[in-house]
Amino acid sequence: MTTVDRPGAAELRPVDDDSFRALLRRQASTVTVVTAPGLSGGRYLPALPPAGFTATSFASVSLEPPLVSFCLGRESSSWPTVAHAEHVAVHLLSAEQQEVARIFATSGIDRFAAHPGWHTGPFGVPLIGDALAVLLCRVTRRIKAGDHTIVLGTPLALAAGPDGDPLLRHRGGYTTFGPQQSPW
Repeated sequence: MTTVDRPGAAELRPVDDDSFRALLRRQASTVTVVTAPGLSGGRYLPALPPAGFTATSFASVSLEPPLVSFCLGRESSSWPTVAHAEHVAVHLLSAEQQEVARIFATSGIDRFAAHPGWHTGPFGVPLIGDALAVLLCRVTRRIKAGDHTIVLGTPLALAAGPDGDPLLRHRGGYTTFGPQQSPW
């Protein structure tokens, strides 16, 4: 790769897995927990437990019509439930909810048993308490993208929780920021 020889110019290098991961750690992302109801199963689908996982890929996609998205790896233990869910909830976590983010990021545990601060909402979707905001969404589309799937949802209902600072993921850890102080 060629680069411009200028002070402060970044040297462009070929992308490999390690350098790509290292670069993504520099991006600050809001931390959300996405939940989906369990499915009773049927003739062609086994019963599936409720799913919940920590995600930093949540984004607004469109205002007209309202659409949001998040991504989930198809190897995730939550994927079978999310792959068939008609509804999900996206919880924007507050700075005080690092433990919630950690629990829902831990594999191999019953996340809902480990975090008792939830209840069943509309359509059977688990709702986590004390989030900054919650969006209940109807899943409208799933798009395969590499080893992940992009899930698009149409917001059906929302709730604003207690006001506070958001939980962020940056440099491999959790962080937050407070309101910016104006010099004026």
